[in-house]
Amino acid sequence: MEQQEASKDAVVTRIGQAVMLLHGGDREEARNRFRAIWVEIGEGGDALHRCTLAHYMADTQDDPGDELAWDLRALTAAEGLTGAAAAEHRDALAVRSFFPSLHLNLAADYLKLERFEAARVHLDHAWDSVGVLADDGYGGGIRAAIGRLEQRMRRGGAGE
Repeated sequence: MEQQEASKDAVVTRIGQAVMLLHGGDREEARNRFRAIWVEIGEGGDALHRCTLAHYMADTQDDPGDELAWDLRALTAAEGLTGAAAAEHRDALAVRSFFPSLHLNLAADYLKLERFEAARVHLDHAWDSVGVLADDGYGGGIRAAIGRLEQRMRRGGAGE
């Protein structure tokens, strides 16, 4: 059990290192590292790892369609930890806190692709899920970003 936990911690550490590269501006190296980790953990790996990795991998994509595909992978992983599975998984609360951001990103992806109805659906899901966020910097930032995207959609007449 300890070896499995240490292995999971190593994956989290490696994802965190790639995130630091991404935030430091090295999108290509971050993308390469995320891809290598994804190959290791695969579609059947730990849901929180898959969700986190896919969520950030989307940010490394140049093509909006590829960004959408990674954001959808993140959502699929997060949805795997709802219902009965969530009760048994130690990271279920952490995954639930991803939903507002996941739906926000999907709304933005669909807006880039001019799929306005899908963008509206995910923006509504983002608003519906913000209740899980704390009243802290992260929660406030996500709420503000959802509000900005809402305003952008209204100004463009998208989805209305």
